[in-house]
Amino acid sequence: MTHVVAEADTAAAQQTGSVPVLATPNVVLLAEQAAVVAIGDNIPAGNTTVGYRVQLDHLAPVAVGEEVTAEAVLETIEGRRLTFRVSVKHKAGLVAAGRITRVAVEEARFLARAAGSV
Repeated sequence: MTHVVAEADTAAAQQTGSVPVLATPNVVLLAEQAAVVAIGDNIPAGNTTVGYRVQLDHLAPVAVGEEVTAEAVLETIEGRRLTFRVSVKHKAGLVAAGRITRVAVEEARFLARAAGSV
């Protein structure tokens, strides 16, 4: 997936720093979104995946107006855990790289648990 960095995506706007470059939380968001896109509709109806672990190195800054591309490749499936190798790239090179693990859950049961009724 691709994204053009906006002012709202910056460390200054997110209050995670003072510089007007792509903020680390937004880099994580892009990697998570790429993992969800990679899953697509390859999960049974009534199920979804939720975030479990993020291991990501943010390696380079990206200025406002620049385009980045996030990619996720499914590496392993261990029971309900799906681990993806993720990267975020810019025309100048690698912006971030790492792994994201998501867990397959039954959506209704997960929401009931979140509401405290399970």
